[in-house]
Amino acid sequence: DDGLLIETENDEDSSAAGHLKLQQHRRVLYYWRLIEHEIPHLVAYRKPFVPPSPATPLVVRSIAYGGEDHPAIRKRTVVVPVARLPLKDEAAIHKFKLLAGTRWTPEPPANSGVSPLEETQEHGYFSISCEDFPVGAQNLKWASDALDRLLTEANNTKDSFEDIPLDTRHIESKQRKEAKGDHLYGRRRVRPSLRDFPKEWLPAVDQNATSD
Repeated sequence: DDGLLIETENDEDSSAAGHLKLQQHRRVLYYWRLIEHEIPHLVAYRKPFVPPSPATPLVVRSIAYGGEDHPAIRKRTVVVPVARLPLKDEAAIHKFKLLAGTRWTPEPPANSGVSPLEETQEHGYFSISCEDFPVGAQNLKWASDALDRLLTEANNTKDSFEDIPLDTRHIESKQRKEAKGDHLYGRRRVRPSLRDFPKEWLPAVDQNATSD
């Protein structure tokens, strides 16, 4: 006997599919052990839910893929009701909507964490996102700074933009794509006409001019 183990054709080793099945069972058992032994310790970190105060109106959204690396995990989205922003008056609110452009909507964006039944829906919602930087905190900082610049300009009383109507074409375009009936004539918002344009924009008409 030379002490060597000689494998025979009657070896009862499992097949490749069997090894994959055993690996799956081990993975499930691993998480069951975590649930039984580790998760009860998380009770020490439990905190009561405290609704956000008027001083913290921002809702920050992020995306996670269960620990897996993905380009979308660095993206940050900020959603806030316009009624809860520190705007001076109605003129500042109107100017903020104009400056926000397509980032303003009368209803909260989908999956924003804001319910349309909240009391702060009077002036609609503002949403801004960023994914240009490699770290999520950097993208959140950019979005927060952009919101601060918009608030500063909206509260600037040098030009209130009161004579400029609110552009809602992005809302009507979305309604047409959804085709839920709001895009039909008579249900959508009234189309703008010459009466909606500032008089300063219209060409001057000579009242003394007569046609031949």
